[in-house]
Amino acid sequence: MPIFYPLILINFKSYREALGSRAIKIAETALDVSKEYGVAIAVAPQLVDLREIASIGVPTFAQHVDPVAPGSWTGHVTLEAIKDAGAVGVIVNHSEKRLKLSDIGFIVSKAKSLDLKSVVCGDTVGTTIAVAMLRPSMVAIEPPELIGTGRAVSRVSPDSIVRAVRGVRKAVSGVKVLCGAGITNGEDVEMALKLGADGVLLASAVAKADDYRAKIIELAEAVKRFIDRGA
Repeated sequence: MPIFYPLILINFKSYREALGSRAIKIAETALDVSKEYGVAIAVAPQLVDLREIASIGVPTFAQHVDPVAPGSWTGHVTLEAIKDAGAVGVIVNHSEKRLKLSDIGFIVSKAKSLDLKSVVCGDTVGTTIAVAMLRPSMVAIEPPELIGTGRAVSRVSPDSIVRAVRGVRKAVSGVKVLCGAGITNGEDVEMALKLGADGVLLASAVAKADDYRAKIIELAEAVKRFIDRGA
């Protein structure tokens, strides 16, 4: 399943509001809005919901995998398992699930061999540029102090996005840069794209929203405005 940009990647984390039947409804809504607005939207559900949500047809990412090959690893999740479940990719090294650089490298390399996308998170500009050198599909700059605060990095620290985008593109070609941490509304999305990001990674603004459809539409409309302006 191809991924195109700008991309909205919605992380369901472990929120109760984004589990089971409600997770499926959010994913179905994301797919409907994506088709209606011609905007790329992907989701990262909880592992127990991954196969069912992937079957809907929405691009689906795992929230994490372990740096191991299939074998005697009780409680571990492999890249082969998420691919079999229908995932198109995986989020790696989120601030809530940190990994060693060697483990990140293992996952990125193996994901590529399995034709899976990888989104590697970095907490600073320097870290984001460093992990980009591993050549994942995407990196996401996410200052941990802003995650879940509603204070978008695109507003609080716009220079960090500009420096991350420039640094990544100077260091390596073909790696897309997402903006995460605190992305809450359409204005945050537009600002991130104007600053050079190739998309956004967000969670609670959608996953915990009472009216998640309205929120997803708001985000999609922001991306569409950006595209329509030819920016």
